[in-house]
Amino acid sequence: MNENITPIDPIAISLGPIQVHWYGVIIGLGIALGLYLVIRESKRLGLHPDTFIDLLVWAIPIAIICARAYYVIFEWDNYYADHPGDIIKVWNGGIAIHGALIGSVLTTIVFAKIKGLSFWKLVDIAAPSIILGQAIGRWGNFVNQEAHGGEVSRAFLESLMLPDFIINQMYISGVYYHPTFLYESLWSFAGLILLLVLRRKASSLRRGELFLTYVIWYSIGRFFVEGLRTDSLMMGSLRFAQVISIVLIIGAIGVFFYRRKAGLAKKAYDEKTDSVNA
Repeated sequence: MNENITPIDPIAISLGPIQVHWYGVIIGLGIALGLYLVIRESKRLGLHPDTFIDLLVWAIPIAIICARAYYVIFEWDNYYADHPGDIIKVWNGGIAIHGALIGSVLTTIVFAKIKGLSFWKLVDIAAPSIILGQAIGRWGNFVNQEAHGGEVSRAFLESLMLPDFIINQMYISGVYYHPTFLYESLWSFAGLILLLVLRRKASSLRRGELFLTYVIWYSIGRFFVEGLRTDSLMMGSLRFAQVISIVLIIGAIGVFFYRRKAGLAKKAYDEKTDSVNA
């Protein structure tokens, strides 16, 4: 039976020489749904919805460039030094979420200063959209048969009550693998629910704390999922994503309590002022 398993074609549409990859389609879907969420929340909080459209014009390409650069730097000696022409082939996978986050945060800091807006308000509004995009984007890894874990049996995958299309796609070169893309996607969807509940129900939520909650939640899940993966970017004998996850967890918790103690988190999450210092 295994010999008859055909993986999903990574190309969604072919129009002559033009090929549209499922990876790009899925990433685009995540961006579109995330934009829908931020526009709705922007209106509710009194921020002009075009604000995030203007931000994304810069943030999306910069995030993609940073995500790719982050990945290529760590894989330079292993692959890209000998295949520099493949650096631009992002449709084949190989973008690092941590690199995308760095690019997005730096872009938002500059954008907020130029527009005279609160950085914390912008990232709070964006947090559910970011984790939604990550939850959806992992399915691009699924189609490309990447970001998977170690070898497992088909019986193990069936014991997880997974549908056949996932089990079959985890059959790569004669071996079944952990669907770590799925674990991270589900963790991110759970995080999305948490953030949506917090921003509507927690009357004590201060500005900046929704974003910091996102950082903590995502980093905890990424730390454990990364331990199962076989394609981790390494820093010596350490998995770099795990190191970054620990730093982000400690850093976000520290910033959370520092802002409260120093009186920098005075404004409520849903306060409609846009002061750059808020």
